[in-house]
Amino acid sequence: MIGHNDKIYVAGHRGLVGSAIVRNLESKGYTNIIGRTHKELDLTDQAAVRAFFDEEKPDVVVLAAAKVGGINANNTQPAMFAYENMQIQCNIINESHKHNVKKLLFLGSTCIYPRMAPQPIPEDALLTGPLETTNEAYAIAKISGLEMCKFYKRQYGDDYISCMPTNLYGPHDNYDLSGSHVMPAMIRKFHEAKVNGNPTVELWGTGTPLREFLYVDDMADACVFLLENYDGEQHVNIGTGKEVSIKELAETVKKTVGYEGEIVWNKDMPDGTPRKLTDVTKLHSLGWKHKVDLEEGVKLAYEWFKENVDQARM
Repeated sequence: MIGHNDKIYVAGHRGLVGSAIVRNLESKGYTNIIGRTHKELDLTDQAAVRAFFDEEKPDVVVLAAAKVGGINANNTQPAMFAYENMQIQCNIINESHKHNVKKLLFLGSTCIYPRMAPQPIPEDALLTGPLETTNEAYAIAKISGLEMCKFYKRQYGDDYISCMPTNLYGPHDNYDLSGSHVMPAMIRKFHEAKVNGNPTVELWGTGTPLREFLYVDDMADACVFLLENYDGEQHVNIGTGKEVSIKELAETVKKTVGYEGEIVWNKDMPDGTPRKLTDVTKLHSLGWKHKVDLEEGVKLAYEWFKENVDQARM
């Protein structure tokens, strides 16, 4: 059980996921939250991570730091996605054990599941089939992280838990088109096309894949809920249990932005996994459900982007 006076280290506290978790913790009265920027602490540096834990001695750790990106970034940098993510995880998980951290939450991604997993995807679909090749390196790294948490629990009794959020979006997202995910890429493309008066916007693929999207503040609320209420060995899916086609998503973003031009689908570019919907039965049975539906979430995300375009990761 975590307490409101515990020192909570959120690794990746400035990113999409980590910043939302910090906001949620603060809203629930947790006041002793610490973080380090990448410049202040390189999480791939084992000695630096050890020195940080020696100095700060956190009671609770949320591992939300990762090297992330979309299809293009994963395809062109697989070695770096595998190496950096495994380095980060190994360093933080092992130092947490050595420093007697009483609770650790590891955040993965639903790309850990097989490409042709049953839909909706239950937690026990893990390691039952081949992965999607376009983000295989990232997926393997994340699988190793959640399995490490399971093994530390088995061998040492450490209270380390894992969760697998679905596709996330919202404040502090990455809008760099060379490495961003589909939602922020669409928001930026439609916004810039509207501002510049462009007659068309090009999007990748066919628009037919089905995806699930969760507003990041809902994800953060689920993470804090699990920190407070869950200690099981099996990871927990975090999602809405609802899906939408990429084409439908594009129309929603286009309408929200107010862009009146045409969408051109570049069918020479990859679609990725044809369908990816999480089974959130376990999370619902624990007592948590999402609050923000897609249309409202896209509006919130676009408002943040417009207000923070100068500071956004572009």
